[in-house]
Amino acid sequence: MTEAAHHPAALIPRESAPAVPAPVTSPDSAPATSRARVGAFELRWRDDAPAALVVPSSTHSGRPGIGLIEVFTAVEQRARTSQAYWRSAVGERLRVQGSQVIAEPDAVRAVVVQSDALSGIEVRTTVTAPTGSAAVRVESEIRNAGREAVVVTAISSATIGFGRAASDLDEMVWGSAASEWLAEDRWSEVPLRTLLPDIALALHEQDARGHAGLTSHGAWSSGEHVPCGYLSREDGETLAWQIETSAGWRADLCQAQDGGVLSLLGPTDLEHQFAHELLPGEAFTAVPVALAVAAARTRAPGNALAELTRYRRWLRDAAAGRLPIVYNDFMNTLMGQPTTEKLLPLVRRAAEAGVEVFCIDAGWFADPAIGDWWSTVGEWREAPSRFPDGGLRRVIDAIREAGMAPGLWLEPEVVGIDSPAASRLPDDAFFQRFGQRVQEDRRYHLDFRHPAARAHLDATVDHLVEELGIRYLKLDYNINPGAGTEHLATAAGDGLLGHTRAFRDWLVRVQQRHPSLLIENCSSGAMRADYALLAVTHLQSTSDQQDFRLYPPIAASAPASILPEQCGNWAYPASDMSDEETTFTLVTGLSGRLYLSGFLDDLRPAQRARIAEAVALHKGLRESLGTALPFWPLGLPAWDDDAICLGLHTADGDLLFVWDRDAAPAAFTIPGVVGEVEVLFPAGAAAWGLLTGTGGLEVSTPAGIGARVLRVKRD
Repeated sequence: MTEAAHHPAALIPRESAPAVPAPVTSPDSAPATSRARVGAFELRWRDDAPAALVVPSSTHSGRPGIGLIEVFTAVEQRARTSQAYWRSAVGERLRVQGSQVIAEPDAVRAVVVQSDALSGIEVRTTVTAPTGSAAVRVESEIRNAGREAVVVTAISSATIGFGRAASDLDEMVWGSAASEWLAEDRWSEVPLRTLLPDIALALHEQDARGHAGLTSHGAWSSGEHVPCGYLSREDGETLAWQIETSAGWRADLCQAQDGGVLSLLGPTDLEHQFAHELLPGEAFTAVPVALAVAAARTRAPGNALAELTRYRRWLRDAAAGRLPIVYNDFMNTLMGQPTTEKLLPLVRRAAEAGVEVFCIDAGWFADPAIGDWWSTVGEWREAPSRFPDGGLRRVIDAIREAGMAPGLWLEPEVVGIDSPAASRLPDDAFFQRFGQRVQEDRRYHLDFRHPAARAHLDATVDHLVEELGIRYLKLDYNINPGAGTEHLATAAGDGLLGHTRAFRDWLVRVQQRHPSLLIENCSSGAMRADYALLAVTHLQSTSDQQDFRLYPPIAASAPASILPEQCGNWAYPASDMSDEETTFTLVTGLSGRLYLSGFLDDLRPAQRARIAEAVALHKGLRESLGTALPFWPLGLPAWDDDAICLGLHTADGDLLFVWDRDAAPAAFTIPGVVGEVEVLFPAGAAAWGLLTGTGGLEVSTPAGIGARVLRVKRD
């Protein structure tokens, strides 16, 4: 599934909507309400009110009367003064002109077209409910059907009410994940009232004017906050969301007299320097978002996040199911300085361990004499001095002869200021602000809307795939270029969004030309881990964290926002690790997609045997990753937690990945574990005490850190 095409859409005439149930009229002769059911959600509207998104089975998620789409323009912002992205002047005037419900084999789609007679703006919204998931995807196209140009400054991709009274906010929590380099996916909950205080709105007979929420900045979409979160009630009923863009986004909270309002947006004027001019007849596609709902249960918010997991699998291309085990030479190993001499022993040992893809990371293109090659990237041709006696092809041939597929690191969106490509490509092929190229840490940023930028990388990838036989590309992204580019854009944030969409489209076309190619999404770890990109790539590096003791909370939390089968969790055994420490880092890798690194040739025989055991286990478990649903019996981990547990529901039972980071002997209980418990990994290690009791699985561990993979067999 891809983002909606950027073209004007014809209106659905009112008479072509037979699939929408007949209007319902209340006894007091209020205006008739029309309804369109789509999965667990429903669209409702009246002749005198815009379309709203509700959850018929819920008293928490969705509130009639809260318009689904808000449109802010340079001329008209809000209909009532506030700081929130709610009650826009255009949004309050939108009225449904046509609707349709379409049943498809894998989903149900409801389409509504609304218009504002005053501004001439028309909004075509498609709400899609994948079969088997209590989630919906919301996509909207904004068209200028008027006679004058309109400058759009913000669009809420979805606005939804929650709660039915102000007091309902007292029992809700806001769950979100802070993120930064080396410390991604740090989930936490705060009482909603800490963000939206009780200010006696009923006494003032007005809605609030403040707001709270999360905002990204620049081009690292998950560099500060993961673009995913939830609202949960005390009884466990939960509304989860994700925003699908690699450009700017905001999740906005505000309160009214009768409850709260959540707005999910792409880039905005105030936060991201965004504006987009629409000439008469032109259209603009808003950023897609997803919403999922889970009824009151004991494992909230895991149930709602599991619904998003089901949704993400529907969103991805079916070809993404290949799950090879990858070895990469970077982490705690060559660190961007590969040579033939250093690589060949690693190739041999990786093959002996059962690895299927060997990826040569950064530096293969840089002459060692340069030293710091950061500002020279962009040509993407091998450095002969690194690979004497046969060149890079010799190493690639060795990888293939060992039975593995060769891979390479690439950073396609940057060109170093000292690269020959910097002078060869035109200025228009780069990000520009105030008439000059944007430079970040000695690098320029390519603009993939420009044909020269795309042609440069097309030639690069075609050369690597067709002439060198590369079958795996690790695509990195190590700069954040600021607000974006003003070239051929109404504002800088508009240019950034245009580039990210063009880059996504380029990824799709590359895979169409080279269907055997696997692509890893990396960005200084997981600084740009969003489902605009993850829907069209195969693997996400979850962190650059090199301290194996700090990695478990990242690996355990990653499946909340990334599919388990896409979570590339690094395992990097080292010769100075004890046997338990070696097991510890391997359990981290096994908790998602096992992503190996380390000086395998320097390891003790016992360590290499443990790696081979982990690889064999992963090969036996990986197919179940493609259907597994994550849960967190100890809760989503805090950064400093000693005991951490990620659970995966699979068809063969529940997998538990358990880490003990306490150096002293420890004892803790994993609640909700019922059934026979089997230690899958490691075999023959020091025993942990595992006893199933009335409160769950009672775990006792010896002194020193440790980790285990367990399977709980369901009755």
